[in-house]
Amino acid sequence: MDDPKIVILGGGVGGVVAANELHSKLKGKAQITVVERNLKQSFPPSYLWVMTGEREPNAITRDITRLDRKDIEVVAGEIERIDTGKQSVAVNGREITYDYLIVALGAEMDYESIPGLADAHTFYRLDGAEKLSRVLKTLKEARVSIVVAGTPYKCPAAPYEGAMLLEGYFHSRNIRHNMELAIYTPEPAPMPVGGPTLGGGIQEMLAHKGIEFHGEQQVAAIKDGELQFEDGSTAPVDVAIVVPPHRAPAVVKDSGLTDESGWIPVDRTTLETKHEGVFAIGDVTYIPLGDGMMLPKAGVFAHGQAEVVARNIAYNVLGHAKRETYDGTGYCFLEAGGGVAGMAQGNFFAEPRRISMRSPSPVWHWGKVAYERYWLWKWY
Repeated sequence: MDDPKIVILGGGVGGVVAANELHSKLKGKAQITVVERNLKQSFPPSYLWVMTGEREPNAITRDITRLDRKDIEVVAGEIERIDTGKQSVAVNGREITYDYLIVALGAEMDYESIPGLADAHTFYRLDGAEKLSRVLKTLKEARVSIVVAGTPYKCPAAPYEGAMLLEGYFHSRNIRHNMELAIYTPEPAPMPVGGPTLGGGIQEMLAHKGIEFHGEQQVAAIKDGELQFEDGSTAPVDVAIVVPPHRAPAVVKDSGLTDESGWIPVDRTTLETKHEGVFAIGDVTYIPLGDGMMLPKAGVFAHGQAEVVARNIAYNVLGHAKRETYDGTGYCFLEAGGGVAGMAQGNFFAEPRRISMRSPSPVWHWGKVAYERYWLWKWY
């Protein structure tokens, strides 16, 4: 009997963790294939440090072909089709069949749906953070606005981390008194899925640093040095830094895996889709919570989901009855500038949801630094 074929679509956080976990558990008893169009993968939580000049892009980038050393096949190319009926994936004209499929393709960013987004800056891409770093070095006086252009978006803490890191960066250059900082978001409060205590705590941090927060503001266009909102209001801006609207990749929608949410619905404890042998993890999924909100799109959740899915597939391949379930726990470092960070953590599946926030401290900042180093060492 041939070894089972396990195909992982996507080489980001979830895909790399799943591949490593399968390799560790199965030890050559399955064919593991990772399909990824970009062989150079970087660590997204560090993009903010690239923006402020504290990291060079190559320091947080790894070549995923290093997985070949673990007998994990890496296929480079665009996914043209996912056929759950035939249990196959078409990549650059090649047909790859599977017994188990893990969809970890993440979320794509849409720069075209709102006029002006494509010309704005962003730290949600590595090249965007690098370009923004160069621009920031030239500033002497400006109004800088971070604009969340749509929900849901991955890493809900990032806009607030970005604003506070910028505030600290401007202080370090002795130009803070010349800089205006603001955040605009369609959400009523920062990270609403975390509850009013977390949101209120972040707003207090922003206010203490003189960073304006404008909730329930949906941007309609950015042009002529102005943010234009759907309610007709406007705000001047010199440097617009956007979090673009997110969407599932077109190949995922074309495959019939998504529902009316635009994302892939899964069993929230097993990450199984409606198709046998097909799982989805991370940002591409839709996992509703008890109050109607959805599980945030963040690397910590993709990581935990990848471990559960990989272990359960391995148990199945090995004929073990044991099964694991994903419990919805997660945490998030919140950089506050000046070498300190807070940390939010809790169980997002709990009813009522229990999310706590640790006060900003150098301990949590160094915790994030240590995690970055661990991640880049461990998974490649």
